[in-house]
Amino acid sequence: MLAHVFEGAGLTTVGLALVREHAERVKPPRMLCVPFPFGYALGQPNDAALQHRVIAAAFALLQRHTGPVLEDFPEEEPVPALLQASAIPRRVEKVPDAADEVTMLRAYYERWLEDYEGRTSVGLCGIPQRRWRGMIRFLQAYGRGEEVDLKERPDDVSLAQFVRYCVDDLKAFYYEARMAQKPGVAAEDLHTWFWGETALGELIPVLTQRMNASEDPLVKAVAYGLSR
Repeated sequence: MLAHVFEGAGLTTVGLALVREHAERVKPPRMLCVPFPFGYALGQPNDAALQHRVIAAAFALLQRHTGPVLEDFPEEEPVPALLQASAIPRRVEKVPDAADEVTMLRAYYERWLEDYEGRTSVGLCGIPQRRWRGMIRFLQAYGRGEEVDLKERPDDVSLAQFVRYCVDDLKAFYYEARMAQKPGVAAEDLHTWFWGETALGELIPVLTQRMNASEDPLVKAVAYGLSR
C-alpha cells in the first residue's frame, strides 16, 4: 500500500513479499516474492551470497517501467521456520530472576557492541541500561495485573505499547548478547534457548496473557506477535 503512495508522489519503488496472496491482492508496482518464512526476508542469516542474489533480483525489477510486477525468486535451500514460543518446552525448572539475568548478560552485550561498532537493535524504550533492573520489575508487576507505570514512558505512548517497546528491547539485548557469547549459534538454537531456558522467555508469555485478557482491542493488538 505504501508503494502505491510513494509511486503516486513520483518515487519508484520495489519490495519483497513474503506472502504472495497478499501481494496479488494489493497489486504493488514491483514486488519480488521470496520463498522464506517470516523474519527471513533475505533468506538464511549470515549467507551474504544468497542475500545479495535476493537484493539483485529485487533491484532488477526497477527496469520494469509498467506494472504491477510480481515475480518469484527462484527456489533456494529452504530456511527453517522458527517454532512459536508456545511450542518450545521449558528446558529448565529454575532460572535466575530476569533482573539478575540481564546483569549477567550485560558483558556479552557490550562485547557485541564492540565487535559490531555499536550497531544494535536495542533502543526503542529509551530507558538506559542502568535502569533495566527497574524495567524488569515494572514488567513483572504488569504481568501480575498491578497498576504500574514508568516515568520514561512518553505521554503519547500507551502503557501497553510501552510494555511492548521494553520487551522488544530486552529480546534484542538477549539475542545479541547470546550471539556474542556463542558466535555462530544457529537461529533455531538461539530461539530455543531464549524461550526454553531464560527467565525473560518465561515472563513474556505472562505479559501477553494479560494483554490478551484486556477488553481493549488496541491492547490485544499490541500483544499480537509478542510471544514469538
